[in-house]
Amino acid sequence: MSTDTVMAPKQWRGRFFEDMEVGDVYRSRLGRTIEQTDNTWFTLLTMNTNQVHFNNEFAAKTEFKAPLVNSCLTLSIVVGLSVADTSENAMANLAWDKISMPNPVFAGDTLWAESEVTSKRESKSRPNQGIIGIRTRGINQHGQTVVEYQRTFMMYRKHAPQAVEQFPEPTSEWNV
Repeated sequence: MSTDTVMAPKQWRGRFFEDMEVGDVYRSRLGRTIEQTDNTWFTLLTMNTNQVHFNNEFAAKTEFKAPLVNSCLTLSIVVGLSVADTSENAMANLAWDKISMPNPVFAGDTLWAESEVTSKRESKSRPNQGIIGIRTRGINQHGQTVVEYQRTFMMYRKHAPQAVEQFPEPTSEWNV
């Protein structure tokens, strides 16, 4: 191999401000199935006392006939599914807008995230960062949208001091 050859990086560092353009669409590589245990734990952790999330007998008497997944859990999972594609290198969320929940989510549903870049601008006060706007939707296994929202976040540029390689340099050679 020539010493002039540049090798492609073997690690994924996520997208940075320079990598995103208005109109780009990212779909999560992974889906996430929500279990009733997830729903109960999240509901109790957040001290949400609405029984429709954790009481089967109560929920059976509602129009849904079964416990609903806590909408904040739905939002959190979809955000999490979108992070690897959109905001893994964000330094801060700036705004959440127009959150809607058009269809219910039940235990056993599997969700995926789809995001589109809607705006991009350089930061006027932070030269190592830019501002990205996206819209994201969570889609269940039936293709139904279960959550939609807009989000704005500040994102690092590739060469920002905070975005440098964090993997520690090994202090020994391989032993196997």
